[in-house]
Order: sequence, then structure tokens, then C-alpha cells
Amino acid sequence: MNTATTEFVARLGGRPATAAELAPLAFAGYAHFTAMQVRGGRVRGLDLHVDRLRTASRELFGRAVPDERIRELLRAAVEAGPDDLSLTATVFSASSEFTAGGGEPEVLVRTGPPADGPRGPLSLAVVEHERDLPAVKHVGEVGKTYHLRRAVAAGFDDAAFVDRRGRLSEGTIWNLAFWDGESVIWPDAPMLVGTMMGVVRRRLEALGVPQAVREVTPDDVAGLSGAVVMNSWTPGVAVNRLGSAVLPDAREFVGLLHDAFRAEPPVEF
Repeated sequence: MNTATTEFVARLGGRPATAAELAPLAFAGYAHFTAMQVRGGRVRGLDLHVDRLRTASRELFGRAVPDERIRELLRAAVEAGPDDLSLTATVFSASSEFTAGGGEPEVLVRTGPPADGPRGPLSLAVVEHERDLPAVKHVGEVGKTYHLRRAVAAGFDDAAFVDRRGRLSEGTIWNLAFWDGESVIWPDAPMLVGTMMGVVRRRLEALGVPQAVREVTPDDVAGLSGAVVMNSWTPGVAVNRLGSAVLPDAREFVGLLHDAFRAEPPVEF
């Protein structure tokens, strides 16, 4: 790690990307990515990020960049920047969009200033929305920003989604988690299982904290003891209103999730 540099990078295939190479990607929508927060040159849940890229590449392209090559590309970008940064790795194929077949996947790695997310608590509007290929973190999802902006215009901070069966699934850029006073409740609905969610779940299990996966509807929320949103920024931001339901202070729940996250050892690339 070069602690003296403050340079952030955009690298394509391990080398600095040129404007000519990046220009065609400006309006490209057939790609997937993972995003992470690097602190001290290390990250928690690196295995989950690598697994996400491999699984999504096989789904979208029928093949994947080898795991060790992915780690090599991530490592090179991290070593070129400061100790703390945000990193996004996007996998795409230059010849795959609007065609019946595709070429070999390529990897664009970008770094930028570190981020921690909002402090909360947040109020979430409830809207019916189902993402295409919900298990894949893919690009070009206009619906997420659209519903965020409509929620803010209606006096909320963000939005949470329900599917056609009325089940809460996820937020615009968040996973949802609930607390019933004893157990962490994960919504049972098609969604993107976030890397932060994966880290928190395995650490809660190691700590012996009860967890359950069950369907949660907006009508169920008023009977729960707390709710949070989480993503690569943070293991938990309290939610104090979800639709018309007002939720109690979730300070204990938020603290539990942050403790679980801190129990995950950060690893080098």
C-alpha cells in the first residue's frame, strides 16, 4: 500500500483506462458489479465479493474471469491509492449487448473517496417494484433512482420495495433487516443478497444470535421491534418509518449488527 498517494484510478484489465475505452461504456447496460469499502488497504468479506463476480459473470456471460485474476486486479487498484477508499469492480463484455452472443468478460476497477453512508434514522416509502434478475447486481437500473426520487418528493428519505405478492424484499440500494426483540428477521422474497448481508449473517451465527428468514409485509412492520437498511457502506442504519408504520428506536439492534460486522476480520487483497 502506498500511503503517500491520494490518487484514485480507473483500470481496465489492470492498466489505466483511456477515455476512448471508457466512452462506449457510458450508455452500456449489460454488465454487473460489486462495490466495497477499503480501510487500511483491507476489506471485510472479500470472498463474498469475488464469489458475486464469478456467479454473476456465469449468469450473464456463461463464463467468468478466474478468481485469482479478479483479486490481482483489485489488489493493483488498491495499491495505487490511499489506505482508505471506495472500490467498484464492473464486469462487462464489449460485444455482448444487443447481440445473441458475447465475447470474453472484461473488468473495470474504479476507486474513489471512502464513504460511510447516511447516519439515519431513515423513513422509507413502500412501493411495488421487482428488479429484473434480482439475484444479480447489474447496472442500468433506472427504477431504483426513479423510486428514490419519488420517495424524496413525497417526504421520505428513500424507498423500500414490495413484490406483486406484497412481500417486502429490499431497498433501492439496500438490504432490509428486522428485529423482533430476540431474532434478526431477513425478508423472504426475491432480492440481491448483499455482501454486507452475507458478512453480518455469518457473524451473527458465530455469535449465537438467532436469525430467521420469513415473509414480511408492510402490515407486519408495526409489530416488530426495529428495522434497518444495510449495504457496502454500513452494516446498519436505523429505519424509523416504513410506509405508514412507525418503528421504535432500534439502537440495540443497530449496535448488534455493527458488532457483528466488526467481528469479521478484514483481509488483504
